[in-house]
Amino acid sequence: MDTNLFFVGFLLMLSGGIFQGLFSFPLKYAHKWAWENTWGAGSFMALLLLPWPLAFLTIPDLCDVYRSVPASAIALALLFGAGWGTGGIFFGKGIAAAGFSIGTALIMGIVAIGGSVIPLAMNKPEAFLELPGLVMLAGVAVMVAGLMVSARAGLLKDLDQRTGQEGKKGSLGKISFSKGLIFCILAGLLSSLVNFGFVFGSALSEASITSGADSIHSQNALLALVFTTNFLVNIGYCVFLLIKNKTFSRFAQSGTCKYWFMVAVMGLIWSGGIVIYGMGTTLIGDLGAYLGFPVLMVVSIITGTVFGALTGEWKGVSTKPKRLMGLGTVILVAAIVLLALSMNLA
Repeated sequence: MDTNLFFVGFLLMLSGGIFQGLFSFPLKYAHKWAWENTWGAGSFMALLLLPWPLAFLTIPDLCDVYRSVPASAIALALLFGAGWGTGGIFFGKGIAAAGFSIGTALIMGIVAIGGSVIPLAMNKPEAFLELPGLVMLAGVAVMVAGLMVSARAGLLKDLDQRTGQEGKKGSLGKISFSKGLIFCILAGLLSSLVNFGFVFGSALSEASITSGADSIHSQNALLALVFTTNFLVNIGYCVFLLIKNKTFSRFAQSGTCKYWFMVAVMGLIWSGGIVIYGMGTTLIGDLGAYLGFPVLMVVSIITGTVFGALTGEWKGVSTKPKRLMGLGTVILVAAIVLLALSMNLA
């Protein structure tokens, strides 16, 4: 593999992971809006307002590209997007029941395995008998170990911060823990479908290149479709909650004009991270989407952890959880090194 291409592709994947780890933080500061207000507006910015102009700007004769590919290619892209969107809904429900730490670790582990190991087993099972595939499996195993340590740290952190609030009931009482675990599994499997789009979307990418698009932008025709059905699922759920909770009026609440700027930034970072990651997979080569997806997940987790600490999420927490989180982060960094090695060997 060309060393320069690998280096640039890997940097793009790291950047995509950083974006994915940061995109949801505007949710912390839109205090006057309910979740459905922020998520609905952010989904519009991220999944509809950015991908389509980007696709039209980077893919010549975009409509002809869609007409030139089999209907099955279009249908798969739309299906993967809808699955990704549904996974996001189950993510919220799983976290509410299983707890943030355990739920996030379980979901992210399943997402990484579901988006890399499963499609590789389906498409290129012989890769597991070769060195890059074996190193990737080692990287994913180390990642899962890091997630388990981080989950333990997060659980201890939550216990520290809940001292004196044992009797307080929250959303955990609304959904049983066993149902929460089912939701976490569904969230992980469905959310991983976004990477299936990259793995199985070659027809659209090849048609884009034939139409005159640069190879590094060839994923944009695919992403526009994937993002659109994700948007439809998300906005449908948000509208349901806006009606149920009577929170439509919060969009016009005084002092919320800045929230629109915040969700615009949220949308740019969210979709931008996926687009940048897609560019990285193209530069890495045939195995880029398989080997790079766990990197995206790990970097997003590390970024979210670090930014959370910088914004006070670990304030008042005892030493043991902090040390465990530090250990978990070191293990996750080791996973990135192994995954990078697997891509370099491919």
